Amino acid sequence: MSRPPNYEFQQWWNKQRENNHDPLLDKSENPSWLTVEIQSPTPDRTVEKERVRSVRQLSWVCLLRFQQIANSFGSLTNGFVSVLRTANRRIADPGTPTDSPSPRPESRMYRAIKAFLIVVVVLLVFELVAYFKGWHFSPPRVGSAEVVDFVELVYANWLEIRAKYLAPALQSLTNVCVVLFLVQSLDRVILVLGCCWIKLRRVKPIAAVEYSMDPENVNVEDYPMVLMQIPMCNEREVYQQSIASVCIQDWPRARMLVQVLDDSDDLDVQDLIKAEVQKWQQRGVHILYRHRLIRTGYKAGNLKSAMSCDYIKDYEFVAIFDADFQPTPDFLKKTIPYFKGNDDLALVQARWAFVNKDENLLTRLQNINLSFHFEVEQQVNGVFINFFGFNGTAGVWRIKALEDCGGWLERTTVEDMDIAVRAHLNGWKFIYLNDVKCLCELPESYEAYKKQQYRWHSGPMQLFRLCFMDIIHSKVSLVKKTNLIFLFFLLRKLILPFYSFTLFCIILPLSMFLPEAQLPAWVVCYVPGIMSFLSILPAPRSFPFIVPYLLFENTMSVTKFNAMISGLFKLGSSYEWIVTKKLGRSSEADLIAVMENEAEPLLESTSLHRSSSESGLAELNKLQMTKKSGKARRNRLYRKELALAFILLSASVRSLLSAQGIHFYFLLFQGVTFLVVGLDLIGEQMLSLSSLDYRIVAPDLRGYDDTDAPPSAVYIVDNLVTLLDALRLDRVFLVGHNWGTIIA
Repeated sequence: MSRPPNYEFQQWWNKQRENNHDPLLDKSENPSWLTVEIQSPTPDRTVEKERVRSVRQLSWVCLLRFQQIANSFGSLTNGFVSVLRTANRRIADPGTPTDSPSPRPESRMYRAIKAFLIVVVVLLVFELVAYFKGWHFSPPRVGSAEVVDFVELVYANWLEIRAKYLAPALQSLTNVCVVLFLVQSLDRVILVLGCCWIKLRRVKPIAAVEYSMDPENVNVEDYPMVLMQIPMCNEREVYQQSIASVCIQDWPRARMLVQVLDDSDDLDVQDLIKAEVQKWQQRGVHILYRHRLIRTGYKAGNLKSAMSCDYIKDYEFVAIFDADFQPTPDFLKKTIPYFKGNDDLALVQARWAFVNKDENLLTRLQNINLSFHFEVEQQVNGVFINFFGFNGTAGVWRIKALEDCGGWLERTTVEDMDIAVRAHLNGWKFIYLNDVKCLCELPESYEAYKKQQYRWHSGPMQLFRLCFMDIIHSKVSLVKKTNLIFLFFLLRKLILPFYSFTLFCIILPLSMFLPEAQLPAWVVCYVPGIMSFLSILPAPRSFPFIVPYLLFENTMSVTKFNAMISGLFKLGSSYEWIVTKKLGRSSEADLIAVMENEAEPLLESTSLHRSSSESGLAELNKLQMTKKSGKARRNRLYRKELALAFILLSASVRSLLSAQGIHFYFLLFQGVTFLVVGLDLIGEQMLSLSSLDYRIVAPDLRGYDDTDAPPSAVYIVDNLVTLLDALRLDRVFLVGHNWGTIIA
């Protein structure tokens, strides 16, 4: 049924059409379609002109722009002032150790870098004057009639001198460094390919025997006599964890002896270590405490003195662990079997694993370096040539091999590399176990890391100078001699720090002021990027840090180059041994610190069962009384790094004037990296759980019971609950074991 027509609407519609207010403007031939066009009202030009010419509107726009500019300048100013305050704080409190009577004098290296900085600044000022005068478009020439100004005449002579004399010499040095760079890069590629071949073929050493893990089926006579040594010096933070880790080895106690070789000069630390040794003696562990009155030869002298004891002749093998290392209970069962049937095997080296690799940016970058060293360098050398440098710890030596090559010598600061080279020259072989890991700690401050790297790079040059003729006159094959001299020493210990520092810290900034000497972009960016990519492969989780790793390695080249030169020519403090500072990250030291700082009033009424000690509250109070008040870490200024930062930043300004894109960005970022390291900001702590009101506790299953068997879960949880109640903590993050399974 159709709807009746609406006459009222029709009348209204006709009226609207007569008044020209018809909104339906498009009349299509198809009556079933209607097109509606909505038109905006015509703008009033008079109003628009008035709006454009409004002074008030212009004022507001200008004020807004000025405010944005002021905010930008304010942000830059605040950042600059923050950097100045940081530098001023470093200068006012340089962090000189209290045992040093006065700061060290300027080294030859620093004086040379400072002179280079003065030259670079003078050249930059000269180039800026030339740029603003337009001389870079039409360089003036000597003898030209257009040269009328004295400054222009000097600049013309400078252009002639640098083109005829300076640039060719710099280009020759550049070519030499580029060749060395390519050779070293080729060596790294070959190492990576060798590692890939090992992974694909699943090549690894095979042990002749395997010890049973069942304690009931143990024949004591099948276990050789093993000596375990723990050299340490003032290791207050880590002595407990290292002694405990060694004493709980799954090895018959009658076939094992532990030597704690303490070189501490702190009487309080000596007493603490003695008490720890006595505790384990009471548990039936064969452990001895040795202390030298005269500390000569550093670690080598300590080990040499320990090996001179009469009872050493009863032992066949010796395992060495530094104070911050924690071997797993089955460490001996995983390493000793490889000696069975291999009478020419001298050393079995295990891999290091790091408990604090994610602590800050510095430890992350160290983890990349050491992961490549163990995963690639040590493994490839161990598989293909049965030789590599002993890492000084986490290794087992055949005592007969040590005696055959002359024992520990005190002639260098790298006694581990020294004895490894001498054993190799005497025909002994080495095995590296990549799947046997030993926990240890990375230095978390740049100061500690720098001192460690200085020793690690000056010592090999000392050793190379001393043993070069021994290598030449040895009876090993020509291939082994070539590997030792050209690959082990020259390429990886001398050439690497030489070209890294010379190419990226000297030649690159100089080439900006001597543009006639060309340094290709692939040398500056592409090849280093590829090498960084290869270096980071063993630590794939560190790929986000590939750029900081590249920049930081170039920054460390100044320390490595300085150490290499000092060791090669016996300069400076090349024979100085400084113990790397440890923080005890993998022990319960943080837990004890929590008790001392937050629960002093509660200690008298709280019974605390410690993970590696059962002496109870009395020993904790003794530790509190004898422990020296630790001073807060003070940042330092590193002058060589800061001087190189200003050199590279000045060179980046010069490269910006000549519009060299890749060189500019590399110099800028590298200069900023040097600045950050020079202000000692690289080791600052990252955001941690403790900053989120969590208390991080690392309890250990060991030591809760007089037996070696772990205690019941209820006993552990009861002790933890008691501790948390005493400290009034309700947010705790447990690390160290599968606590979720235990507590559940």
